[in-house]
Amino acid sequence: MTELIITEKPSASKKIAEALADKSPKQEVNKKVNYYRLKHKGKEIIVVCAVGHIYNLIEKNKKGWTYPVFDIEWKPSYEINKSSAFTKPYLETIKKLAKEADSFTIATDYDLEGEVIGLNVLRFACNKKDAKRMKFSTLTKDELVDSYEKAQKHLDWPQAEAGETRHYLDYFYGINLSRALTLAVKNSGKGFKILSSGRVQGPALKIIVDREKEIQAFKPVPYWQLELITKELIAWHVKDKFWNKKEAEDIYKKTKGKKAIISKIEKKQFQQLPPHPFDLTSLQLEAYKTTGTSPKKTLEIAQALYTNGYISYPRTSSQKLPSSINYKKILTDLSNQKNFSHLTEELLKNKSLKPNEGPKEDKAHPAIYPTGIEPSLSDEERKIYSLIVHRFLATFSTPATRETMSILVDVNKEEFVTKGTRTIEKGWHKFYEPFLMLKEEELPKLKEKQELNVKEIKLHEDQTKPPKRYTPASIIKELEKRNLGTKATRAEIVQTLYDRNYAADEQVKATELGIKTIETLQKYSPQILDEELTRDFELDMEEIQDGKKHKEEILKKAQKVLTEILEDFKKKEKQIGAELGQASIETRKQESYVGKCNLCKEGELRITYSKKNKSYFIACDKYPGCKNTFSVPRGALIKPNNKECDSCKFPTIKVIRKGKRPWDICINPECPKKEEWMKQEQNNVYVV
Repeated sequence: MTELIITEKPSASKKIAEALADKSPKQEVNKKVNYYRLKHKGKEIIVVCAVGHIYNLIEKNKKGWTYPVFDIEWKPSYEINKSSAFTKPYLETIKKLAKEADSFTIATDYDLEGEVIGLNVLRFACNKKDAKRMKFSTLTKDELVDSYEKAQKHLDWPQAEAGETRHYLDYFYGINLSRALTLAVKNSGKGFKILSSGRVQGPALKIIVDREKEIQAFKPVPYWQLELITKELIAWHVKDKFWNKKEAEDIYKKTKGKKAIISKIEKKQFQQLPPHPFDLTSLQLEAYKTTGTSPKKTLEIAQALYTNGYISYPRTSSQKLPSSINYKKILTDLSNQKNFSHLTEELLKNKSLKPNEGPKEDKAHPAIYPTGIEPSLSDEERKIYSLIVHRFLATFSTPATRETMSILVDVNKEEFVTKGTRTIEKGWHKFYEPFLMLKEEELPKLKEKQELNVKEIKLHEDQTKPPKRYTPASIIKELEKRNLGTKATRAEIVQTLYDRNYAADEQVKATELGIKTIETLQKYSPQILDEELTRDFELDMEEIQDGKKHKEEILKKAQKVLTEILEDFKKKEKQIGAELGQASIETRKQESYVGKCNLCKEGELRITYSKKNKSYFIACDKYPGCKNTFSVPRGALIKPNNKECDSCKFPTIKVIRKGKRPWDICINPECPKKEEWMKQEQNNVYVV
């Protein structure tokens, strides 16, 4: 009797084989794919891996670019896309080994995606209807052995059904809406531009565009503030903002040159509870805030840390740490790591260990935690790993005690106030110190009725500021708040908005194309952007997981909704295409414009891509009348910077290389600061 265990990734197959083997597993190779033979308690086992989705959805009987499309099927990924050719030997290896096996166990990641991967491999590659299911949150030996010994007798069918339903829904929406938008532009005669939308992508873009419109429509309102500057402290009038200039001026005259006397000193202490354990979204937010790592990159790093056995499964929405993970053992293991030994030793002195759990739960996995295994890390991995460990430690600590001190100052019967907050007892702060972003503002020791040495009173004029744009992290938080997308897909959705030129810049800014796309869809086909409809489908999939609904009824509902949307869209295709086509043209112009031509003075310098040389260069758009060109760094993405060089007044550009921070450079080869500009690339640091 031989059992075939199927994992999701090569690293997982190796770890499972090593964990289960009575002796060392035997590594074998088929078409450059590693798999493992072993005995567990005398039983013959083969462990083989997939590489993510080796099956994907494709349109059946494709008849060109038409819509609506609902007749779809699962096919091997390598048959669908050339870039997936690497999956073919993995699939062939699984098929070969399946013929030797009498029983099957699925050991893919325990989530919707993992369940679908396991289901597809089982039914299409192994020709089996069911299998045992291993469920684990870390790739540590103890948990893998326990997961195998206590494997479920069947696949998690509700999870598999929900996962497959999500794939169908996303394919239905993605292919139909994207084709409709792209064909609308093409048929309008405005050129060809691949446009995309989707079940979550449309509502997500609308959130960004709505914020951009708020900013554009914002009208600043002036206000005035009064600042008291003394030798001992700086205070502001208790009213803060004055909306009436005369009122502010009258108080300024009333207080100018007058004595300043402390009328009241008040101290208030408060407890600051330890933070909750990380779920994926809070990890992405904290990583962006403390290290500048993008949410997408954070997920990639966390996934790598998991597959190497250093942390638990990261795609979780839980803020709970069950005692079954054995806190004491993890802390003891962490104490062997130099960077954490002094902190873990302190926690291990406590009689009991209880984390400050948050309210969010996940049926499949606990919150993210370190396993205690000594890691071997790159620089960027080290920052995220350190953040996860420090957060884990902090959750077991005591509250911090902080004190806020308020000082009221009387100046001719007008009150000014200053406040400062400091830490009295560190508590959990010392466990989270490298990532702690708190201000310590300790005020000087003063007494009530003490007269201060006034230097001056200032009357400041300012104006209200527009709402802030989303960051790559805060937009993910907003999507979670609105229940749009999943913990695993939100970062990818935001990246797609960038890739399609709907959004740009670090502070997420809607482009002209993004704004026009939303305006056009709101005018002609608002259902594509309907958040309620998107949320409704999310709830449907949750009910499938709970066994209350089934795939067929949800897909039937989706087909009905999409058919109505697309029929209405087709009637207005001409108007939609004309408006989106023009927006696409304008966006392309904006994205390529560098500055006015310094040679002919009439043309515009634009970023151009040479298909022949496969590289960018900058040229005047009056070519061939003007042959002014500038070379740019090769092998990089070049974007306009909308800034002049402060030395020679030529335009500057932004240079973006994979794995490095973007940097600016002047296009003038004779620029006096040329060496200084070039040093930026040499000294550039890797993005973390």
